[in-house]
Amino acid sequence: MTTTTAAGTDSGLVFTGRAWVLGDNVPTDEIVPTHWVFSPMDEIKKHALENLKPEFAPGVQPGDIIVAGHHFGQSSGRAVAPKVLQAVGVACIVADGFARTFLRNAFEIGLPILELHGAGTFAADGDQVTADVVSGQVRNVTQDRTAQGEPTSDFLLTMLRAGGLIPLVRSTGSRLGIDG
Repeated sequence: MTTTTAAGTDSGLVFTGRAWVLGDNVPTDEIVPTHWVFSPMDEIKKHALENLKPEFAPGVQPGDIIVAGHHFGQSSGRAVAPKVLQAVGVACIVADGFARTFLRNAFEIGLPILELHGAGTFAADGDQVTADVVSGQVRNVTQDRTAQGEPTSDFLLTMLRAGGLIPLVRSTGSRLGIDG
């Protein structure tokens, strides 16, 4: 994962990596096929997205970015889906939209995600993409294109900076890092 620093950005939440482009309505069942759900994570990692994009598991590198269409992570809401993407090294997911349960699960484990209208057509496999989770800005370095996504809320940024919900609770107690 590469982080970049620019004036006014949070260098820990700006990611530059190779794009893996997926379509609309990617269900958690495609991220982690059902018959691998109860396997050890080292085994699950070998099968991430194997039916949808067979080259993903053997080719993904730490710092890569998934770019997807509408309703990413729909269906069963299995919590292992964002965990396996984080475990294989995905730095950030940029999508047109996320299923609510996937969105919640991603932030709870500290996996940055960013909503960007038109994300499904914003990049091609292998493009270098930079995603600034704080500002919401996404740049396709390869195609020299920039788009404005939805900036992440302050509370969710606090959770991401802590590394997820459990580390946030451990470090702040029941206040969850909220002032007042």
